[in-house]
Amino acid sequence: MIKTVDLTKRYGESYAIRSIDLNLEAGDLFGFIGPNGAGKTTTMKILATLLNPTYGEAYVCGHSIYHDPKEIRRLVGYMPDFFGVYDDMKVIEYLEFFAAAYRIRGPRRREVCNEKLELVDLDFKRDAYANTLSRGQTQRLGLARVLLHEPQVLLLDEPLSGLDPRARIEMRAVLRRLGSQGKTIMVSSHILPELADMCNKVGIIDRGVMSHCNTVDEVMKQVRQQIVLLIEVTGDIDAAAKLLEQQDMVASVTINKTQIAAKLNVGVEDYTDLGPLLMAAGHKIRLFREEEVNLESAFMALTKGLGHRV
Repeated sequence: MIKTVDLTKRYGESYAIRSIDLNLEAGDLFGFIGPNGAGKTTTMKILATLLNPTYGEAYVCGHSIYHDPKEIRRLVGYMPDFFGVYDDMKVIEYLEFFAAAYRIRGPRRREVCNEKLELVDLDFKRDAYANTLSRGQTQRLGLARVLLHEPQVLLLDEPLSGLDPRARIEMRAVLRRLGSQGKTIMVSSHILPELADMCNKVGIIDRGVMSHCNTVDEVMKQVRQQIVLLIEVTGDIDAAAKLLEQQDMVASVTINKTQIAAKLNVGVEDYTDLGPLLMAAGHKIRLFREEEVNLESAFMALTKGLGHRV
């Protein structure tokens, strides 16, 4: 659905994006992660045919950004990070205005607008004036607007930015719902943990360079070279730690209050023998799990020093 090859945008000697290669399939919910100024908006504007690259190629639903921009615009819904609403319009009037621009006519126009309001959980604000909406409600109204013409691809630039915790939860639920409908969605954000449980793929970009693009699990694996096990036992925690430390697969063991952190050697993934070993020594296990690596830690580890190459 989205494919870029060596996509580059340069302003003088400075690169906004550099050699971006991306391949997204139908139904992918892709998290485009990076700090402000990393190149996320530039990439999205190029895909939406609002900005021409310096060189490289991009295809959306099989159409080239150079040869079929009108067809791409028909297939894409693009929501910028900031957009205005018409203060003197009610929510339903605002949507009907844009539906008319998409040439949705007759009774079908009101029907489509009502459908999209329900989809983004904003139907209860149908008759409210647009300028009375909260930031989160305004974001959902913008999402309803870009859905009016049934796009196959959604490009959403920082849709979670500036939202309170409840509004972020509600917006994530809406995006998951859209993803389940088979739409290809690109969501940019610098709020890193917000995307971990929502996207099936992520791309990490910093200063125009996309260093990693893979599934969330694969990105985590690239960060976590060594598994760390968090273990809690009843009884003598020091004896349990000493037993673990004697095992060949264990690189180091530390104790933090009532919890043991056992770092395994690089490349060790099968640690199933450690639990039975502890139990055979008379220890009862209350906790035995891998330490999680969150998306924020992954970002910091994977982009360390990246920008200096640009």
